Amino acid sequence: MNFMRYRWLYFLISALVIVPGVFSLLKWGLRPSIDFTGGSLLELQFKERKGAEVRSQIEEILKKEEIEYSSIQSSGESRILIKSKPIDRQKASLIISLVAQEVEEKPAELRFETVGPTLGKELIKKTFIAIALAAGFILLYVWRQFKEPMFGICAILAMFHDSLVLLGFFSLLGHFAGIEIDTLYVTAVLTILSFSVHDTVVVYDRIRESQKQFSGIPFEDLVNKAVTETLSRSVNNSMTIIFMLIALYLLGGATIRWFVLALLIGTISGTYSSTFTAAPLLVIWHSSMEARKKRKLTLPFFSRK
Repeated sequence: MNFMRYRWLYFLISALVIVPGVFSLLKWGLRPSIDFTGGSLLELQFKERKGAEVRSQIEEILKKEEIEYSSIQSSGESRILIKSKPIDRQKASLIISLVAQEVEEKPAELRFETVGPTLGKELIKKTFIAIALAAGFILLYVWRQFKEPMFGICAILAMFHDSLVLLGFFSLLGHFAGIEIDTLYVTAVLTILSFSVHDTVVVYDRIRESQKQFSGIPFEDLVNKAVTETLSRSVNNSMTIIFMLIALYLLGGATIRWFVLALLIGTISGTYSSTFTAAPLLVIWHSSMEARKKRKLTLPFFSRK
């Protein structure tokens, strides 16, 4: 099958996924957690009651005390995770005592943390630096390994494709479902960057081998040959990861659910982009270079001067 014949269809599919996410990023942005904005996190555990049963009562208590909160999540069957504006130890103790009176059971305090806004801004800065460094090192590595800039640049473009898919998806989730991004989300983004390039390098390496063995065959045919030979391997490899992530998403705790979802989306996007974004981009780049060379050769001698 000639996969490269349908390269514009692959770009259209990518656009249908990326454009709504980019629109959401520009209009609503991402919904940062207290890790970035600053705030307090209070986790409580009950012995006799389930977290979902007492959530509405805790909401009423926070409203009466005029404590601004971003979310109240059920963490496991008997745990509650409260994320709010910065509060002190005295206020946290007051919340626990009021909850104990309301639900007739004193919860155990598992965790109480407060992050200042200065630390949150510093974390955002370091996040962008980490992503920029990762992209730069990957670009240099691929460029050096394949000796041609088009391999490195196309790999980075495919990597940014996956980043936009992941960022856009969580921007939409943040606006419509109130899902926040935290440091675990940053970990997922960096992990997906490396996974995306990993499969791309496999395809590119097969292209390079074919160029050495079949020098007379058109470049597009070599790329199609490489994609055909590596597609089943990439899909089989990714499916083992996807099955594990689905199980972890369904059975894991609420605190890692969105981290696992980010990895799941990134894995699917990375598998797709390695074959249907990185390889077609390489074909288009090579075709444009060949067309430019032909134009230069057909120009009159005095024009080339």
